[in-house]
Amino acid sequence: MKALDQFAIAGRSALVTGAASGIGLAYAETMAEAGASVTLTDIDATGLEREAARLAGEGYAVRTAVLDVTDRAGCDAAVAGHVAAYGGLDICFANAGLGEGPGFVAPDGSRVEDGQVDTYDPALWDRSIAINLTGSYNTMRAAARAMKAGGASGGRGGGSIIATASNAGLILEPIVPMPYHPAKAGVLHLVRALALELARFRIRVNAIAPGPFVTNIGGGWAKQDPAVKQAFDATIPLGAMAETYQMKPLALYLASDASSFMTGSTLLIDGGVALGPPR
Repeated sequence: MKALDQFAIAGRSALVTGAASGIGLAYAETMAEAGASVTLTDIDATGLEREAARLAGEGYAVRTAVLDVTDRAGCDAAVAGHVAAYGGLDICFANAGLGEGPGFVAPDGSRVEDGQVDTYDPALWDRSIAINLTGSYNTMRAAARAMKAGGASGGRGGGSIIATASNAGLILEPIVPMPYHPAKAGVLHLVRALALELARFRIRVNAIAPGPFVTNIGGGWAKQDPAVKQAFDATIPLGAMAETYQMKPLALYLASDASSFMTGSTLLIDGGVALGPPR
């Protein structure tokens, strides 16, 4: 089989959480551009409808479902609606997440009083774990159930589940909010556990661990404040934060048969941040 043929996903279907903006929107765009039918989900109903209307206007097969991933029944319903619309589920991106609150160090290297373990707002801890970790579990649980019970679109069987983790699940980033680290580390271990469990059903489970991308996460600081982006850029060996389009080839790789012998893996895409700061 030719290499490029293994990237084909035309005729398949994909569900993406957190798809109204950022990396989730890039995932949804990639799936649609490659010929899959896509359900975009997000808690942001306005952004969701705006982006879905744009994609539909470009001729892509898309639908939407407003979804809070902390709502387990809501995740089940979103997946059930997708299966009813498209006849099965081939690909699921468990992507929805957030990073709220300060890290214990500011981009300029100074200490942040509200980011210390004894001063950080516990409500932000609860929210981060609920969305980043439990929300990923809720999404992958619903997807696995659909893939096991009904097979993928067209009766192919199997499927691919991709979780968005973070390089902060692998290394410590002091400017990143404290609970984001254990939440994303938990996602990575959940991916490995489910990959082993679901392998017998030909359901592959992998993770993408992004580093610094220009998105709305963290309040969208890097979009809104050039000084913040410049501070981030200086910590990256490749010299600058990534734009979300740079995620698209990796998303297609994990969604397609090009990665058919890969499960339980984490692919780091962080511009070399995990290697340490450039000299």
